[in-house]
Amino acid sequence: MKEINQQFLTGERALFQAKDCRIRYCTFADGESPLKESSDLEIDNTLFKWKYPLWYSRNVVMRDSTLFDMARAGIWYTENISISNTIIEAPKTFRRTKGIKLHNVDMPNAAETLWNCQDIRMERVMAKGDYFAMNSRDMVINNFELVGNYSFDGGSNIEIHDSRLLSKDAFWNAENVTVYDSFISGEYLGWNSRNITLINCTIESLQGMCYIDNLVMKNCRLLNTNLAFEYSQADVEIVGTVDSVFNPKGGIIRADRIGELIMDGRKVRIDQTQITAGEILKKSDKASWEA
Repeated sequence: MKEINQQFLTGERALFQAKDCRIRYCTFADGESPLKESSDLEIDNTLFKWKYPLWYSRNVVMRDSTLFDMARAGIWYTENISISNTIIEAPKTFRRTKGIKLHNVDMPNAAETLWNCQDIRMERVMAKGDYFAMNSRDMVINNFELVGNYSFDGGSNIEIHDSRLLSKDAFWNAENVTVYDSFISGEYLGWNSRNITLINCTIESLQGMCYIDNLVMKNCRLLNTNLAFEYSQADVEIVGTVDSVFNPKGGIIRADRIGELIMDGRKVRIDQTQITAGEILKKSDKASWEA
C-alpha cells in the first residue's frame, strides 16, 4: 500500500484515481474532486478544505479527520465507506452512496445530508440541519442526536435506538420505521407514512402521528401532544395523558387519560376504533374550529 504522508495537495483531481493508498496527516486545499474515482484507501488525520473530495470512490476507511465547510457535497456516488472520530462541517455530504458506516461523527451543518443512500450504520452521531436522510433506506442507528426539520422524508427500513430527534415533520412519506427508547420532539410527526412503530419512546408533537397506515406505539409517553392520530390506523399504548385524540380511522387506542376525544361520525367510522382510557375529560363530535 502506497504511503502519502503530511502532504499539502492542491489543484483539481490532486490524487485522481488513487488506489491502495494510506493517506496520513495530509491537507487537501483548493482544488475540486481530489480523490475522485479512488479505491481502497485508508485516510487518517487528514483535512479536506475544498469541494467534492470523494466522488465515485470505493472501499474507503477514514479516521480522525475533518471535512471543512467548503468540502461540501463531499461524498457522492461512493460505495463502502467507513468514517470514525471525524467532524464533517460541510453540508450536502453523502448522496446516492451505498454502504456507509459512521461512528462518533459530528455533523454541525448537515443540511441536505445523506440523501438517496442505502445500507447505513450510524452510532454516536450528532447532526444539525434540515432534510436529513431524505429517501434513504436500510438504516440502523444508535445514539443519534439530530436538530433539524423534515428528517427521514421518504425513508424506508429504518431502525433507531436510544436517540434524540428535535425534528418537525420527521418520517413523512416513510415506510417500515421502528424507533426504540428515544425522544422525539416536532410537529406533524409521521404523516402520510406506513408501518411506523414506536417503542418505549417519549414524544412531543402537535398533530402528531396522523395519516399513518399501521401505527404501533408500545409504552410511549406523549407530552403536549394534541389532535393526535387523525385518519391513522393505530394500535397505541400511551402511558399517562394525551391532550387530545382526533378522528382516528381505526384500531385501538389505550391511554391512562385523554384530555379530549374528538370523533366526528361524518368523517370516520366511530365503531372502527376502540378507545380504552382510565379517564376521558371531554368528548366532542367535531373540532373546535368547526363549532
